[in-house]
Amino acid sequence: MFLSAAGATHPGLRRPGNEDAAYVGVRLLLVADGMGGAAYGEVASAIVTHAVTYLDERVSPEGVAHDLPAAVEFAEQRLRRAVEQDAALDGMGTTLTALLLHDEVVALVHVGDSRAYRWHDGRLEQVSRDHSVVQLLVELGELTPAQAEVHPQRHVIVKALRGEGDAVTADVLLLPGVPGDRWLLCSDGVSDVVPDEVIAGALAQSASPQGAVDRLVDAALAGGGPDNITCIVADVRAGLPAAERTPVVLGAAAELDPAGRRRHDSTQPIPQQG
Repeated sequence: MFLSAAGATHPGLRRPGNEDAAYVGVRLLLVADGMGGAAYGEVASAIVTHAVTYLDERVSPEGVAHDLPAAVEFAEQRLRRAVEQDAALDGMGTTLTALLLHDEVVALVHVGDSRAYRWHDGRLEQVSRDHSVVQLLVELGELTPAQAEVHPQRHVIVKALRGEGDAVTADVLLLPGVPGDRWLLCSDGVSDVVPDEVIAGALAQSASPQGAVDRLVDAALAGGGPDNITCIVADVRAGLPAAERTPVVLGAAAELDPAGRRRHDSTQPIPQQG
């Protein structure tokens, strides 16, 4: 099996910069939504993205169930090192939602409130679970899903990569790779703005992953674009690809190097799509 994938990022219409980062690889897909504003959320998302892209090239003999949480721990170490070297970065953080296709298994690792969706058998499924205050309240029965969508604390997350203390415990899911499934990874700049029925329509009706990505970005902008917008859409296909795709790095990770420093060769605006 292989992935046919496309991704895009956009700063949105109300933010001065883009704190999102993404990676569209051959076997690995990743979205990271940086937090911190003045505390350098874009640095956090870039560091974490660069830290885990090695999974696109190799999986250890222990397998993906071992490698995914190990990659999260490594990313936390990189964040911790960055803070030790520059105290101004203290307080930065990022979500991480990544998909790895390996040996006919779709493996997910997830921290925060970026999301993974699957279009499967004509139905949209949210596969990831938000690590947020409102999700906890929904699970406790204190809020309905509809109330959660407009709750003033809907953006408060209870788990993120921050490089503080012990490594965060990430959700790891292993699902069978099913040819014909279409996957979406996105930041909350998409999921908070674009209704589920519009997401489902984009995934179901678009002829290609790029077409679905374009529709989702347009829908988020039409909804006001209050946050950075990042999404990746991938089809699981049987067989071997006609040609190996060149990995694409998007957003903050395209502007910053693995240590979170601005690239000397980066003089162009953050790429909008790839």
